[in-house]
Amino acid sequence: MAKTASVSPVHEKLGYRSEADLLLHLPLRYEDETRLTPIRDLRPGQSALVEGIVERAEILYRPRRQLLVTLAEPGSAETFHFRMLNFYPSQQAQLKPGARLRLFGDIRPGFFGAEMVHPRWRRVAEGAPLPDTLTPIYPTVAGLSQTRIQKAVATLLEAADLSETLPAVLLDRLGLQAFETAIRRLHGPQPEDSLASLERHEHPAWRRIKFDELLTQQLSLRLHAGQRRRQRAPVLADAGLSERLLAALPFPLTGAQRRALGEIRADLGQPHPMHRLLQGDVGSGKTCVAALAALVAVGAGQQAAVMAPTEILAEQLYLKFREWLEPLGIRVAWLAAALKGKAKREAMAEIADGRAAVAVGTHALFQDEVAFRSLALAIVDEQHRFGVEQRLALRGKGVDRMPHLLMMSATPIPRSLAMSYFADLDVSVIDELPPGRKPIATKVAGSAKRDEVIARLRDYCGGGAQAYWVCPLVEESGKIDLKAAIDAHAELVAELPNLRIGLAHGRLKADEKAAVMAAFKAGELDLLVATTVIEVGVDVPNASLMVIEHAERMGLAQLHQLRGRVGRGGRESTCLLLYAEPLSETARRRLRIIKDSQDGFAIAREDLALRGPGEFLGARQSGAPMLRFADLEADQDLLELARDAAGHLLRHEPEAVRRHLARWLPRGLDLLHA
Repeated sequence: MAKTASVSPVHEKLGYRSEADLLLHLPLRYEDETRLTPIRDLRPGQSALVEGIVERAEILYRPRRQLLVTLAEPGSAETFHFRMLNFYPSQQAQLKPGARLRLFGDIRPGFFGAEMVHPRWRRVAEGAPLPDTLTPIYPTVAGLSQTRIQKAVATLLEAADLSETLPAVLLDRLGLQAFETAIRRLHGPQPEDSLASLERHEHPAWRRIKFDELLTQQLSLRLHAGQRRRQRAPVLADAGLSERLLAALPFPLTGAQRRALGEIRADLGQPHPMHRLLQGDVGSGKTCVAALAALVAVGAGQQAAVMAPTEILAEQLYLKFREWLEPLGIRVAWLAAALKGKAKREAMAEIADGRAAVAVGTHALFQDEVAFRSLALAIVDEQHRFGVEQRLALRGKGVDRMPHLLMMSATPIPRSLAMSYFADLDVSVIDELPPGRKPIATKVAGSAKRDEVIARLRDYCGGGAQAYWVCPLVEESGKIDLKAAIDAHAELVAELPNLRIGLAHGRLKADEKAAVMAAFKAGELDLLVATTVIEVGVDVPNASLMVIEHAERMGLAQLHQLRGRVGRGGRESTCLLLYAEPLSETARRRLRIIKDSQDGFAIAREDLALRGPGEFLGARQSGAPMLRFADLEADQDLLELARDAAGHLLRHEPEAVRRHLARWLPRGLDLLHA
């Protein structure tokens, strides 16, 4: 049937490019319209299908304007009522006495007995057959009715190609349904199917669909990794610079750091681009490993770039790299948006002509006007905070070959995430802390104890220790409200006149912020009041107490990162979480988790369970394709099966791979993950 230009097809209204995408537009829930419920058997709280003949339909005006319809049940003396609080004259015209209706809805007690409010109803002929499958209820958008989606899907199921994409022997071995069986079952379950198993996504049909989705993710990411291995990158051999730095460091590397460095060196010696994630808990020594990796590039006569998401983190990295590399005769350039005029021009010139072997900065590094003479290694810290385009723009700074890419994250990645969203990455894990790092005591207190905490600070800092007081940023109407930090600073200055108290927040100019941080690090300040700008990158060994106000507003990863700013010296360290009542159950659970654990991986697993992969990864920025149906924790067995099956199919069944991706990724979404 021809479609008029003014009426969008169902698939377009739902945001799909092709009609075939409707196959995977699966129901949210189901309603059982396969049997009629007699009026005498209706019970409040249940959903039911009822048939009756209209006795009367009248407009009432109290307590508000509404249409009250009375139905008589054929063959009995029972009557039933339903109300419509919003209705059109055309609807009222269909509800004439004698009209036979079927209506489905939730039963609730009413003034005249059991009733429905705004049920789904339609006129039927006497003896009209009942559906033989459960009625699917689909996700929809404004202006698109369930009936229209149901008809579009039913029409598609009659004509669509539902042929199998996977080898029968694989399905038999895994105990999975055929695709056609699963997809027809989900769009039209039988009355004997368990509604609970369908809606909890535990039905065998759901297992097949979730397996297919996880398999698609595994295949696409592995194909992407294969494409990368076909690209060319400079072969970098360590010329001894990293050994010189190791000899100069005042501490030995941990076993985990040595292992990670060995893996990175091996990658850099390959003729295709490294694509490695270096992950480790707060304070595990990732920056040192990154500096040693940069020296491999520099020793080979090439350049390295180090990019961080915030200016304060980038500046901390710059200072560390300069401290370690300049004694070796290596020039380190600094480039950030705040750098202006002559200083910016000089930094760009040093990067362009190669005088600066290492460039450290923010997103300013990948601006069009920045050119490298010979970029061979790009290091991206806190990589999940950058978008795909930003990472690719930095990699695009290579002159004639693709630079190697080392990404770092202080948020440990749970195993299920590493197996799925990072399947195209090689992962190095620094899973031990440097010797001497003491456990941090974490305590939780209500804001009613704030005065007591301030009194403790007086004695604590008076004894020569330093402390942080952290206030969260609150966003309202798009503006960042710094009042909490500024007010806390003023209050603490008044309460603790004998202490030297500084203030740091994101609205300070770069040089002002740097001056405050430098003063705190040098011991010229006893107490630093700050927003979460200190979340990453600040290393002050003498700071051994942190107070976090309104800790209930923060996520687990952020609390763990903040807590990692203390415990870096010889003193026993404490992190005190102040919260305001009342606490939501989620906030209470977060505070309990952070209090009871210092294991970054355990905390990350809990964070993933609380927030889901989209929020955990910052998926809008990461470019990682989100799963629609599978749950990484609940479906880990399917994930492992999909991972193994992907390897087999790529080696032995290329045609099955092509067919499968054509169904699930018709627009080549596998190429978007980078």
